[in-house]
Amino acid sequence: MYTLILCEKPQAAMKIAYSLADIAPVKRNYFGVPYYEINHEDKKYIVASAVGHLYGLKQRQSSSSKEWPSFDLEWKETESFGRKYINALKSLAKEACDVIIATDYDVEGEVIGFNVLRFIFNREHAQRMKFSALTKYDLMNSFKDMEKTPNYGQAYAGETRHFLDWFYGINLSRALMEAIKSQGTFKILSIGRVQGPALGLIVELEKKIQEFKPTPYWQVFLLIENDKGQQIEVKFPENITSEEEANKFLKLKGKKGRVETTKEAKDMKPWPPFDLTTLQMESYKFFRFSPAQTLALAQKLYLSGLISYPRTSSQKLPPSIGYKRILDKLKKAFPKLTENLTRDFPIQGGKSDPAHPAIFPTGETSFKITADEKKVYELIVKRFLACFSPDALIENKTIKAIVADKEFFIDGKKILKHGWLDIYPYKIIETRLPDMNGEIIVKEARLEQKMTEAPRRYSPASIILELERRKLGTKSTRAMIIDTLYKRGYIFGTQIQATPLGMATVNTLEKNSPSILDEKLTREFEEKMEKIQEEKSPEKMKKEEQDILNEAKHVIIKISKEFKSNEQDIGASLVKATREAEERRQESNKLYSCPQCKVGDLIMKRGHTGKRYVSCNNPECGKTYPLPQFGLVKVSDRKCPTCSMPQLVLIKKSRLPWYFCMNPDCWKPMMEAKKAEQEAKAKLREEKKAEKERAKVEREKKKKQKERDKERAKKLREKKIIEKGIKKRMNEKI
Repeated sequence: MYTLILCEKPQAAMKIAYSLADIAPVKRNYFGVPYYEINHEDKKYIVASAVGHLYGLKQRQSSSSKEWPSFDLEWKETESFGRKYINALKSLAKEACDVIIATDYDVEGEVIGFNVLRFIFNREHAQRMKFSALTKYDLMNSFKDMEKTPNYGQAYAGETRHFLDWFYGINLSRALMEAIKSQGTFKILSIGRVQGPALGLIVELEKKIQEFKPTPYWQVFLLIENDKGQQIEVKFPENITSEEEANKFLKLKGKKGRVETTKEAKDMKPWPPFDLTTLQMESYKFFRFSPAQTLALAQKLYLSGLISYPRTSSQKLPPSIGYKRILDKLKKAFPKLTENLTRDFPIQGGKSDPAHPAIFPTGETSFKITADEKKVYELIVKRFLACFSPDALIENKTIKAIVADKEFFIDGKKILKHGWLDIYPYKIIETRLPDMNGEIIVKEARLEQKMTEAPRRYSPASIILELERRKLGTKSTRAMIIDTLYKRGYIFGTQIQATPLGMATVNTLEKNSPSILDEKLTREFEEKMEKIQEEKSPEKMKKEEQDILNEAKHVIIKISKEFKSNEQDIGASLVKATREAEERRQESNKLYSCPQCKVGDLIMKRGHTGKRYVSCNNPECGKTYPLPQFGLVKVSDRKCPTCSMPQLVLIKKSRLPWYFCMNPDCWKPMMEAKKAEQEAKAKLREEKKAEKERAKVEREKKKKQKERDKERAKKLREKKIIEKGIKKRMNEKI
């Protein structure tokens, strides 16, 4: 008999086994599934793992997959890869006298562990390890201070979220696709509980940008000079919307006035430690990593034991993580960055998370991380070390000029002490200004006409921040939701722009079923799920879960009625948007008129194997041309000197643009010449190789001849010695 420790992933199981074992763990294998046998304080433990979710929600077999709305769901074993882990855990559970849950301590981790408890171990009670980092220090402390029960609040809140997401995502996505099918076509579309409001935010901003009409405004600048000959240009703080009013400022040239300089030195405290959203924002700013990419990289660093659990909304670092222990380890790996750490306790932020602290480095090192993982890791290290560094001291200087009772300003910054700015890559642009006081004269007055600008589009990072601010989705799901919008063709670009399909989807839903886009309703569900985690009694948790699901069913039934009554209109609108999107895609891939048929256009396409090529869209022609498979291909303003066809340009990162002709009749002679050149080079190489072989053979011959000559000379010397000896003996006899 033994105690079974259940982990979320195999890599975590290995870390826990090696951390808790009194001697080296024994690694065993159950039909391809690894697990570990360990002894800890004279007790036997088995450390095994899942591979994420082993159970997923599916419709019961009694329900038709085509019917919607459908709410008849059950937890079912995942197919394919997860099945062998389920079989392994079932086998190991037979002799387990007790169970310890050691999955990630968050909502999803709790659902994974709770489902294994219920459906494999046939129990709902177990002990719970709570840790934020996969280091021996953290895992030993977690094992020592184990909680007596799972976190039922997180488990039931997570289960509720899974049901809600299925209710919304599957039913509403079916509704969209059924509407399109009613028009005799097919396209994969999706919409969800958070996906709808997120798309609504992007489309709302896109409409504001499209409706925006720029208007002119003027900025006023004065070049002033004091009696010492010092000059500086100051600016009027307000934008002038009337050209007539702006021109009045030009009359200030030659006027006298006064100037005064004020200085203020302020301490600039370090930024607080990373929560997940801030890490995603900074990672996008410095490395252009998408939020989903940053989360994936951070997850790998966590499983490698290099950082703490990344899915956190906390900006606080409690003393329990062991500041001194971590800093002592980081001093060995980052000696220069740790030279000037003056704080005993780190700077703390305002946000907190009951499950995990802010993201911090554990102090462990590894040489087996990729270049991208290293970038994120070092950013986390620098942010952590900055929290223990002294404040920066910034001098803010303002020069204020008063001319004709109007005030003009210019501001500058100067870093007096760098402090934490020597560690974290936050840049302050220094503007050094002279000290000017007393009387001045206006040497020049000038105007700059500008146009008001439309609102800025969201970036992949800023939309995540906006969703967090509006309490839509969770820290773990927001990046995935934005990725889904990209995949469905609702949005595109790094400055996120709604596509015609995305615009039409939102417009259609606003007209026929606005509750799908209602972020208030989505936020209310989020708040109710958070309340489940605050309940103390599992019975109350179950009741809260059922109340939320019943409310969701009522909402979705109402939406389904709206959809079915307007299915034709919805379908026609979506089909129109889909066709517009396809036409736009083809237009963006159009190169120029086909030189063969003179009727069709050459379009860039991809074949069923994914290879890129160019084809004429005239069915009677169908002429095709090959293309380079990687890089951005565009039409250039150059023409081929041989055939006069427009040349294309291939653009690749860190390479010069390559201009080429697409006409095979043009580049075939060049390729043949290149082939002939290559063959000539190959022949020359063969001749040189043969020459080397001949020289080698000749050297071998000379070497052997030299050895034979040496041997003959040796024998001749020996013969002379023998003859000399014989002659000597004969002389002695005489």
